Amino acid sequence: MQIRLLQGAAIAPHIPDLAHLRLTVFREFPYLYDGTPEYEARYLATYAESPDSLFVLALDGERVVGVSTGLPMADETEAFQRPFLDGGWDPARIFYFGESVLLPEYRGGGLGVRFFAEREAHARRLGRFDHCAFCAVERPADHPRRPPGYRPLNEFWAHRGYRHYPQLRTEYHWRDLDEDAESAKPMSFWLKELSP
Repeated sequence: MQIRLLQGAAIAPHIPDLAHLRLTVFREFPYLYDGTPEYEARYLATYAESPDSLFVLALDGERVVGVSTGLPMADETEAFQRPFLDGGWDPARIFYFGESVLLPEYRGGGLGVRFFAEREAHARRLGRFDHCAFCAVERPADHPRRPPGYRPLNEFWAHRGYRHYPQLRTEYHWRDLDEDAESAKPMSFWLKELSP
């Protein structure tokens, strides 16, 4: 396994691989996402256009098997910034984590911890952020597609020092695997104060 760190436009050659990876992993519960490569390429372009973004690639040989992303919240779209602006937070002081996706056969070996550590270290190196943040979808406990024995990642995130801020809420629209059209999905944010 190899970890490769890339910033901004350097990710451009990998966008098709990353789009495919996101489409594969986000089909799983709790996201159940039924997206398109075209949308994914547009989404990832926001990160490629930010010179201070970070892509943490996990490679098995030359195959991308996982990726974790982050960028200054101020470089994100208004929709991502809105809950913070409404809550009195300064987006310029927050480094936003986009996602961590990893193929199932590579999980459990410490790559998830490495993804968080690399993004936090990057935010500290940039030197202008007080917090790191990410958002997660909220699904009801009785969701019909919830797999038996499913455990949310809340404990993993809390162990990394992240705290849930349920008052920082938003919703994003996408089409679930069993939907004919996009619908609103509730999301809430987790934050960690960055130590020097």
